[in-house]
Amino acid sequence: MIRSAIPAFAVGLAALLIPSPLSSAPPPAATSAMVSAAIAFLDGLGIEQRSKATFAFDDDQRFEFRYTPRARTGLPVKEMTPAQRESTHVLLKTGVSLRGYATATTIIDLENVLHAMEPPRTGANAIVRDPELYFVSIFGTPGQSPWGWKFEGHHLSLNFTVRPDAALVFAPSFFGANPAIVRDGPKKGTRPLDKEEDAGRALLAALHESQIARVIFDATAPREMITAEARESRTLDPQGFPAGEMTPSQRRLLEQLIDVYLGRMPPEVAKERLAALQSAGIEKLTFGWAGTTVVGDPHYYRVQGPTFLIEYDNTQNEGNHIHSVWREFGSDFGRDLLREHYAAVAH
Repeated sequence: MIRSAIPAFAVGLAALLIPSPLSSAPPPAATSAMVSAAIAFLDGLGIEQRSKATFAFDDDQRFEFRYTPRARTGLPVKEMTPAQRESTHVLLKTGVSLRGYATATTIIDLENVLHAMEPPRTGANAIVRDPELYFVSIFGTPGQSPWGWKFEGHHLSLNFTVRPDAALVFAPSFFGANPAIVRDGPKKGTRPLDKEEDAGRALLAALHESQIARVIFDATAPREMITAEARESRTLDPQGFPAGEMTPSQRRLLEQLIDVYLGRMPPEVAKERLAALQSAGIEKLTFGWAGTTVVGDPHYYRVQGPTFLIEYDNTQNEGNHIHSVWREFGSDFGRDLLREHYAAVAH
């Protein structure tokens, strides 16, 4: 059973095999707290700020998925008062778990590390390292069906779609880290995505030689995640070793790796996603690796199943720059929820 990173899941397997999250009742704690936090955030904004932060639900900006440093729409933290910043963090906490929040804030703080590491840059297209250049966007009206929001900046892209009569969708969700491990200075030793790397390596180390020959599908890791900043998720070639052929102990390590990604989500949301995974069949998952197995060298892995894709890439900056993402086939940005909604409700 998958449970290591999500203590709230200490329940029997039968309790997890609930109906598909696209048709189940909403997790009240997640959705109600999110609605309240979003309304409080908006109520605290001035007229000009609100014009930057709010969009129609079907605005094309909702489907933008960017985790690289660039100009963005939405209201930046830099333009918020201390009280508004606090409201932003309250809203963020409703969308992620405690560990997810700690990871997100550590990633934001890495902008200070990069600012100190890198020489000053000038010019119109110069990259700016600034922990206040993270943006909040609200799509639609919180509490009215459907609506959504995102929190995005360098190395974070957290996208939420909410429909009162269905489960919250938290996808795509991206967490990155540069540097993956801080090697000098007062933050030395900081590793925001340590679990993402360590759990992948633990599974790789548990495989037998004949299995590893099938797991490593390319001796060279790709420069970037295959899906990169694509707006829509897509299935990739099922490269790697299938969970259905793993030993029980190896499968538990695979489940623990998935736990790391589910553990970024609020427990109620993670439980819904786990239910979909279980229903589709753990044995249908594949685990693939590219690059060397030497710690510190560029490497990549992915876990793919019928309902979701995990991609992890650590190749840039000589293997010290991680990108990792959870994507859902057909459900990124709540596309499945919306198809159900518009089929059931006249517009």
